[in-house]
Formats: sequence, C-alpha cells, structure tokens
Amino acid sequence: MGSLVRLSGLAKRFGDVTAVQPLDLAVEPGELAVIVGPSGCGKTTVLRMIAGLEEPTAGTVWIGDRNVTELEPAERDIAMVFQNYALYPHMTVRENLGFGLKMRRVPRATRDAAVGRAAAVLALERLLDRKPAQLSGGERQRVALGRALVREPSVFLFDEPLSNLDAQLRLEMRNEIAALHHRLGATMIFVTHDQVEAMTLGTRIAVLRDGVLQQDAAPLAVYREPANLFVARFMGTPTVNTLAGALAEEDGGTVFRAPGLALRGLPHAYRGPTTLGVRPEALALLAPDDAAEAHFVALVVRRELLGSELLVHLDGPAGMAWIARTDPAARYAVGDRVGVRILSDRAHVFDSDGVRLVPVR
Repeated sequence: MGSLVRLSGLAKRFGDVTAVQPLDLAVEPGELAVIVGPSGCGKTTVLRMIAGLEEPTAGTVWIGDRNVTELEPAERDIAMVFQNYALYPHMTVRENLGFGLKMRRVPRATRDAAVGRAAAVLALERLLDRKPAQLSGGERQRVALGRALVREPSVFLFDEPLSNLDAQLRLEMRNEIAALHHRLGATMIFVTHDQVEAMTLGTRIAVLRDGVLQQDAAPLAVYREPANLFVARFMGTPTVNTLAGALAEEDGGTVFRAPGLALRGLPHAYRGPTTLGVRPEALALLAPDDAAEAHFVALVVRRELLGSELLVHLDGPAGMAWIARTDPAARYAVGDRVGVRILSDRAHVFDSDGVRLVPVR
C-alpha cells in the first residue's frame, strides 16, 4: 500500500507568470490519481514540485506523515517515470533496472532479486542483456517502469510517459500501468493531456486549467457531472454539444430557449443567460416527420463510422452544429433530414460564468 500525498496551498510562479495557483489536493493511499489538462496548464509543474525537482513558491507537500517540501528528491521515497524514458544507452536492461539501487549501495544479492522481480512483473526477462537501442518503444517504456518499480517507493509519479508511443503501444502500456497498480496497490500520480488516458486509468481525476484546479472527482462523475463548461468540453470525445440561450419560467415550469429550440421540463431554479451542454449519446435521432417527439429537425452533413458506434454530424436550426452518437447499423446518409430529441434528464445547463447548475430535485 502506498502513502497519502497531500498538497496544501501549493503554488508556483516563474517571474511574472503564475504557473500554478494555490492548490489543495489529497491523493489517498493506493489511489491512481490522474492530473489532466491542456498543454501549459501547470500539471507537469505540480508533479515536479511533488518530486522535489521544482521548488514551490508557496505551500507544502506531504507524503505520508512527513512534510517533504524542503527535502531533496532522493529523500522523498518517490520514483518518477518520464516521457523520454531516460535510459542509459551504454547499459543493458539489467544494469538500467538496477542502477538506482547500485548508487544507493544496495547489496548485490538484494539488487539482483529486486531486478528479477521487476523483470518478471513487466515481462522483461528475455531482454535483460539487451541495450536500449535494441528495444522497441514499448519495451523501453517498460524498462523505465521497471527502474521505478525496483525501488519499491511509496509513491509513483508519471509525467506523460505514453506520449511518444503509437496508438497500439499506448493502449498496451495503459493496460500495463493499470495492471501494475492493481497488483501493487501503490499510490500513483499520472500526468497527461489525453482525456482518454485520464478516463481509462484514473481512480480519480484532477482537471487543471491555467494553473487552477477545475474539478477533482471520480472519472464517471467528471464526465457525467462536470463542474463547469471547460470540464464538459475538455472531457469526452467527441466533445459536448453546446448552445447559448436562456432559462425562463413558462407555465409554471422551466424552459431553455435558443434559436430554433425550446427545451422544457428542466429541473433548474436559475433564470437568465445560460449554455446548454448535451453529450452526443444524449441525442436521439428520429424520423423527420415525428414532430411530437423531436425537439428540432437537422440535416445530416457527415458520418463517422467507428466500428462500435456511428457519429452523425448535424446542421441544426440557426446553423448550429451537433454531433450524435448512435448505433453503427443506423442508416443515416449525408443529405438526410432527421428529427432530433434531446434527453433532457442527461442535459447540462451552465450559468453565465460557465458553472454547471445543479438540478433541483
């Protein structure tokens, strides 16, 4: 079991630029927490401050019951896996795996045993006598994982370790890391800009934007209950459909109105300018003459068949673009007109500041 990691008011400035606003975040022992956000949002800076590679401007870093803010990286009981593998090209896989332990003067027998265990976990036994130049990208990344694993740290830190791999290797390595976490029960903090990696790997996701924490929750909660419009747009592929309008009270109920659309029965008390957010799977496509069920009629302008699903791109009222996710066997052709029904119980409404409105039940 790994250690608790707690960040309290952690902040970083580079001259006049604020990279990370004061951040409070706790990663429980044994969690695999993912810090996700666009390039330049401060996520790698946060990870480097946890590792001791970057000095905070303010705040503290706790690992377990120790305040490690002033400690050197080697004193923090962490291991870090980088994007660029950082393997020694003149050393064999065996030597790369054991180098950190050798520098700490761990006895040879203990070192060899730790290398053997890591090689077995990561299926590296047959590669132990090869050098990095003789390995594929996926094998090199497994060696980088193994080098962290042999140290048996209380916390693993991953800095976008899969971004140099092709799509198939990324999938394989995601599975490797998830399996490793399951076997070890270790505390892991994984930084990425890829929301698919975040959703598939994390037991918790922390979303950053411009150095500010936007949401910290379980993956499904981040997807289904985004804290704000930024999170709704950033998490999910394809992105959420959005439409500017306003909430008003009509006939004793709440209606969202926008050009060409009136969506009734929304459980919100807010009144005023809002943005409607609808995930592609929350749009139902109907026959165009089914006026009783459809909220509007749209034109099919593009189809994306992805095997397990079909994405239908639509041109709706007032030129609004929509994307619907539907059954791959559906026979919607470019140029067809279709009725579109919004599943209102799965629609999100955001206020004028982009904050998601909580439904009143």
